[in-house]
Amino acid sequence: MSEDLKNAHVLVTGATGFVGQAVVEKLLSAYPSTRITVLVRPRGALSAQARVDKLLRKPVFEPWRERVGAEQAEAEAAQRLTVLAGDLEDVPPLPGDLDVVIHSASTVSFDLPIDEAFASNVGGPVNLYQAIAASGSDPHVVHVSTCYVAGLRKGLAEERSLEHDVDREAEMARALAARTGAESASRRPQLLGRLVAKARAQHRRAGAQAVAQAAEQARRAWVHDQLVDAGRTRATSLGWPDVYTFTKALGERVAEDLWGASRRLSVVRPTIIESSLQHPFPGWIDGFKVADPLIAAYGRGMLPEFPALADTILDVIPVDHVVNAILAAAASPPPVAEPQYFQVSSGSRNPLRFGTLLRLIRGYFRKHPLTDAQGSFVQVPNWTFPNGPAVQRSLRRREIAVDTADKLVGRLPANDTTRQWISTIYKAKRDLGTLRKFTDLYQAYTQTEVVFDDTNTRALHEAVADDRKAEHGFDVTAIDWAHYLQEVHVPKVPGLMRERRSRPKPSIDAENLPAREDVLAVFDLHGTVAAASLIEHYVWVELAAKGALPALRELGGMVASSGTYLQAERRDRGDFIRSFMRRYAGISEEELREVIATKVTPSLRARVHAEATERIARHRAAGHRTVLVTGQIDVFVEPLADMFDVIVAGEMEKDARGRWTGHLATSPLVDEARAAWLVRYAREEGVDLAASYAYGDTYSDRPWLDVVGHASVVNPDSSLYRYAREKRWPVHSWTTTAEGRLSPVVRSITGPAGR
Repeated sequence: MSEDLKNAHVLVTGATGFVGQAVVEKLLSAYPSTRITVLVRPRGALSAQARVDKLLRKPVFEPWRERVGAEQAEAEAAQRLTVLAGDLEDVPPLPGDLDVVIHSASTVSFDLPIDEAFASNVGGPVNLYQAIAASGSDPHVVHVSTCYVAGLRKGLAEERSLEHDVDREAEMARALAARTGAESASRRPQLLGRLVAKARAQHRRAGAQAVAQAAEQARRAWVHDQLVDAGRTRATSLGWPDVYTFTKALGERVAEDLWGASRRLSVVRPTIIESSLQHPFPGWIDGFKVADPLIAAYGRGMLPEFPALADTILDVIPVDHVVNAILAAAASPPPVAEPQYFQVSSGSRNPLRFGTLLRLIRGYFRKHPLTDAQGSFVQVPNWTFPNGPAVQRSLRRREIAVDTADKLVGRLPANDTTRQWISTIYKAKRDLGTLRKFTDLYQAYTQTEVVFDDTNTRALHEAVADDRKAEHGFDVTAIDWAHYLQEVHVPKVPGLMRERRSRPKPSIDAENLPAREDVLAVFDLHGTVAAASLIEHYVWVELAAKGALPALRELGGMVASSGTYLQAERRDRGDFIRSFMRRYAGISEEELREVIATKVTPSLRARVHAEATERIARHRAAGHRTVLVTGQIDVFVEPLADMFDVIVAGEMEKDARGRWTGHLATSPLVDEARAAWLVRYAREEGVDLAASYAYGDTYSDRPWLDVVGHASVVNPDSSLYRYAREKRWPVHSWTTTAEGRLSPVVRSITGPAGR
């Protein structure tokens, strides 16, 4: 047990982060007389105390809890650990008896918007050090930074204050003002017009609100991208690879100006922090870190090449080495106004070169290959380390090819084959997006030629008593990279990858639907419940009422007008219904109802999907209220009345003689109108939409599928299939009917408008 921080009161910021929670664990498990205060902000319904209680049940604390016993661990945490609710944006009053402050809170992201990066990594330290000064405490501050504040350079980076003349206050002011400028620019008519036009082309079938929402999302994404680009560009213009290292460098200057100039300050700069070597147990890690996405993507075969230098050093350090160095520095304060700097790195005395890293990782995945979606082993690539421009050209060619294929497939009729093509393209776009992100963000780290001096850190390790070095030391020369990577670290990465990988939401278990009476099961008709369409209904009526030859003549006229119907359907589903139903002008509703009841019903019932019939029955058995909502006219769906508890359909306007005028009596209940009806119906009937189910087949169904908790898509068109993949909705292929699969002849006649 260490007595270096005997009876010390230690404030830790960033306690819920990767390094912070490891620091808190080490203090609790190995520094028995320290008192710990953690600054933690509430999140949602969770109070700060609840978040810390949850934190103490995480894997990092398990060895300690098992060693001392659960009850003793709870009692010790209650006695020694104080939770202070707040954050670095608005620091609450701090205790007046602090001996040590370990500031490890920061936003570790290479592509943050510039204002967010500055607010966290520069503004946060300003607020903290001002609050410490106001508390009356005079603690030794350990400011946790990163070695990469050294910026874009070659050669040796020493353990001392950074040399730059950047005006942090001016940069901070401009960074925070950047959002105002970007927001203003995003509202210019020229840009908004382009965003709305693109949104309309992609989403108009889902309704005007879907178009507006998509346009607004695109505007916000544009603002975000502008601010990300502003951060990256400003950082590189001043000699840093990204906004993270830029703002961390300015955060160091804050610590020097506000604390180190007249108080005791230590700056600890780790390199790339990865899983623990020994403590609390080998391989402990909390989420993906810098190198892990590359490792995971490589193991999945997603990175055929990467713009890295085989001889460059990827400076990796285990998290327990970092924690031990932080606490050793905390126990060794420098003189007042003489800040000390420690670079916790491996590259100087135990370098891990990228070529060696690749060889070790490739060896691991060849021995322990991952499997793809089909269960086949993934063959990992053998990188040749091309230069950056060559990788960029290859990546751009592949992106163009995939975008072209995506546009072409989107124009094809929806079926199992095209949906499989869409899935393949979706995966290719995702993988290319990953490669693009890695290439843009990590290239500076995989091609760096800087080496970090660790003379001070080595001396700090040597000062640790010999009998404590095994538990509290951080000798990087003792790391065996082959053992660490192949037996400790990489085996953890596939598990993390499985946790992060997007999986489709589980399909509804029709055998075990929860029994509830306040739940709806809402179905669309055409393409979902039945393999039939408005056009087929028309053909059936013509055949039944007029015979084959007159019906064929009517069919010829309908085919001649098919272009008009297709344009209307692509523009707006309601327009298609209005256009097509004009063909019924002059029809007697009573005579039509008689024809449908006696002659058309068998055709419609024969086209009902057996899978739909079964699913409807299961919902009814569970007590769910089954609802058919369709843009079809009520007379045509009367043959299905026995299948549903509620049927909501359109109505035709009638003249004084009871004949249809060719116009609808009410607006079609489609896309957003259907969603609005569903929300109101649920409110009036006391229905829980979050627990309800819905089934649709076209992109125009998206608005009302979005309002239920359990949406499914059935035989979806290309646009809805893509959306379902993004939302991870179950995708069903319902094809079995009383007369078998839908005839290819009918499919070719009806086309997309027939849905």
